[in-house]
Amino acid sequence: MAPQSLDGTNTGGDGFVQFWAAGDNGKGDYRCSECFYGVTVHRTLPVCPMCSGSSWEQTAWSPFTRAERLRYR
Repeated sequence: MAPQSLDGTNTGGDGFVQFWAAGDNGKGDYRCSECFYGVTVHRTLPVCPMCSGSSWEQTAWSPFTRAERLRYR
């Protein structure tokens, strides 16, 4: 499993978050790196519909991710 930052994003072994550009192929949950708008993608990453940003970071997904975040609020 890939290491995760405190906000649930995947980080590489060196601690850096990997980014994807709008137009890249992707599958899973992503968050806009500018406004943090979330999307679930099964093909091509879009331009962010909220801020027109073009840089995305993939979020870690599990069926319990949202429940864990709500638990610690």
